[in-house]
Amino acid sequence: MGFNCGIVGLPNVGKSTLFNALTESAAADAANYPFCTIEPNTGRVAVPDPRLDKLAAIAQSAQILPTQLEFVDIAGLVRGASKGEGLGNQFLGNIREVDAIAHVLRCFDDDNITHVDDSIDPIRDAETIDTELMLADLDSLEKRMANLVKKARGNDKEAKAQLALMEKLYKGLSDGHAARAVPDLTVDERAILPTMQLLTAKPVLYVCNVDEGSAATGNALTERVAARAEEEGAAYVIVSAAIESEIIALDADEKAEFLADLGLEEAGLARLIRAGYGLLDLLTFFTVGPKEARAWTVRQGATAPNAAGVIHTDFERGFIRAETISYDDYIACNGEAGAKEAGKLRVEGSDYNVVDGDVFHFRFNV
Repeated sequence: MGFNCGIVGLPNVGKSTLFNALTESAAADAANYPFCTIEPNTGRVAVPDPRLDKLAAIAQSAQILPTQLEFVDIAGLVRGASKGEGLGNQFLGNIREVDAIAHVLRCFDDDNITHVDDSIDPIRDAETIDTELMLADLDSLEKRMANLVKKARGNDKEAKAQLALMEKLYKGLSDGHAARAVPDLTVDERAILPTMQLLTAKPVLYVCNVDEGSAATGNALTERVAARAEEEGAAYVIVSAAIESEIIALDADEKAEFLADLGLEEAGLARLIRAGYGLLDLLTFFTVGPKEARAWTVRQGATAPNAAGVIHTDFERGFIRAETISYDDYIACNGEAGAKEAGKLRVEGSDYNVVDGDVFHFRFNV
């Protein structure tokens, strides 16, 4: 499963360079001019998880299949996008199709790379895009509210409830709040929010693109982004697209040595994945056997049948039970046989909620 994350930002902040590095491809033409990315490029990347390698080693699996996540490199935005300026309509349409937004902010100086505003200010850049997204949401809500008024006047209870929520969101957006941060929303209203197709309701991860020297510790610009993220309840991560580009061709040992010299324990991709998982409340479960060890992704709160359905819809439809071993127990007992012998294999039913690291064997009948 994984998740679908749109990489957005102003022109020339390093979106396409980061996309190329993360997907190890040249699918996006990273060039020093606006709109070098016209059609959204999509890349699927493997999610590195050391647990999967350990499980495969114990089970002597012939294949190791990590779960994947998808990045979409979306064209750069300019002021006026909400009114169709630049590639605005296309940009907004592409954002509507992703689950989350990785907002790349330029946090480095380089006289050789132009900036559309001729100066480096990541907070201003973030506000530029936020404003355009909020204006687009306000326009969307206005149109939808107009259609609901007549139904609400006719005592349509569902229309009344929808209209009340939209009015609350409209006021919040007008006051400068993103839909995800509108105050005073009830728990039920927040649960409904993801279904409303509002751009500013999508979870946001701020990606601070820094120079090589700031990759380990950040800099004054990333500190400002961190403060903004904390204020919004958003996530942020520091990445050097330049470093990610350099380590593509290195083998594992060379990569580790290169990163260590820079004071880094892991590549930017791993940090992006961890932040992204937290952003969307994702969990990883495993299936392990002699043929393959495989990682799968579900959202927090998924049940055992939901997890089975990620593998195949027939598994969910005919779900009987899930033979379950926690990751720690699988490792400690040296595999499935040892877990069974130690009484660590559990039989879980359809109401079981998946826990990160669960090793499943599903029983089903279709």
